[in-house]
Amino acid sequence: MKYKYQIRITEFVHPVLFSLFFVSFFGILGCNSTLYNPEKYEHLISDEPRSEDYEVWINGTKAIVYVARVQDAPWEKERTRLDFGGNYSFTSFDMDKPVEVKIKSTNKTLDHTILRPERVNVKNLKKSSTELSFIIEKPSQIIVEPDGKNGPLLLFANSKDDFVPDLNDPNLIYFGPGIHHPDTALIKVGSNQTLYLAEGAILKAGVRVQGDNVTICGRGIICGNEFVWGKFSRNLILIEKSNNVVVKDVILRGGASWTMPVRHSRNVVVDNVKIVGGRAQNDDGINPCNSQDVLIKNCFIRTDDDCIAAKGTTYLPDTENNVERITVENSILWCDRARIFLLGHESRAEYMRDMVFRNLDIVHFSMTAFLLEPGEDMRLENIVFDNIRIYGEGQAELIRLKPVVNQYMRKKVPGYINNITFKNISVTDKEGPYKIQLIGADKQYTVSNVVFDGVSVLNQKVTKEYGSLEMGDFVSNVEFK
Repeated sequence: MKYKYQIRITEFVHPVLFSLFFVSFFGILGCNSTLYNPEKYEHLISDEPRSEDYEVWINGTKAIVYVARVQDAPWEKERTRLDFGGNYSFTSFDMDKPVEVKIKSTNKTLDHTILRPERVNVKNLKKSSTELSFIIEKPSQIIVEPDGKNGPLLLFANSKDDFVPDLNDPNLIYFGPGIHHPDTALIKVGSNQTLYLAEGAILKAGVRVQGDNVTICGRGIICGNEFVWGKFSRNLILIEKSNNVVVKDVILRGGASWTMPVRHSRNVVVDNVKIVGGRAQNDDGINPCNSQDVLIKNCFIRTDDDCIAAKGTTYLPDTENNVERITVENSILWCDRARIFLLGHESRAEYMRDMVFRNLDIVHFSMTAFLLEPGEDMRLENIVFDNIRIYGEGQAELIRLKPVVNQYMRKKVPGYINNITFKNISVTDKEGPYKIQLIGADKQYTVSNVVFDGVSVLNQKVTKEYGSLEMGDFVSNVEFK
């Protein structure tokens, strides 16, 4: 096997094996009060920057609080005139029973802190100007916002990691706790292989998957902070021409290009992945491109560029090129500059269809949240957006359905939009235009069969009398319920 274990045996294997034995043995005796114990590896990542804004304790154990950067050069807020709120903090831990979280800050005033999303379930919430505490009863992702999007804290509470790595398995690529800089900044994962990043592992590289029956998992971080946009960068995870791929639990930080493109692949599951981006433009979250049967669930995605962008980027002969059967569910989405959902723009596929986006929280966005703009004769159809909660900040536009021709398209003709449903969508918080725009291109490239069912903006139900509805030409069969 080309990469073997990717670890230095004396520094990582023996401590990990000992700790597994220690935890198992004393857990049997009932003395293990928490699954989270960063002291065993903290010295191995002493060069990793820590948050200066927050200290966090999980059941009395002091957590490692990491930093995610935003707006690296040349996109500083002074140049772009966009303010993403500065660098932010995050920590991650496992739990199998309720845990008490305590947060202290000397830089933030905590007594007016908001926890997002609003549906998050905590108990015994206590606030003061310098301290915050509460109990988390089940695995969840929580955004702690003392001052909106200005330097928040992200808490990633995971279920217990049941994967026990077999270091003698030739199909295992293992990274133990520590900071890793692989040669060429690339890890290649092929058929029947598993890439495992242990808690405390920080991999400074991109990962490329080409093969079948592949798993990427663990509690570690794949970090792109050292990549430079426009000079040298890799996707943090690239899945290409693959089948039966699972990516779960890992943290992807600081991409300088598309974070996780899924190209010409099938049967891909992305579960409980946390994308902490915003450092560089073009850091799209997850991009299903010419792929089928992709399930994205239980994820947190914060990006500068689009959170979820489905595209047809390359039309290959003798290959299934459609973008089909894509599901995004039970996730939290945050986009600093671009769109939450972008369907189209690159449209080199005959169809983009049968897609479901459901039970989602959009906590921050900038441009049009739902942007459907197919071209290149592509048929964009059978799309459902269901049960989505949006926390508005007065944005100009909410939804746009419009076949277009743009600079990314090779075939300079629009596409088609048909059978789109928006159901149980709510926008709350601040007043704003929140325009809804439906515009066909011409008699051939139309927008048809669109349903708004239970869509509300600031408690106003969206009907054909909605003040910010723009219905253009070549649009037919629009229904409001």
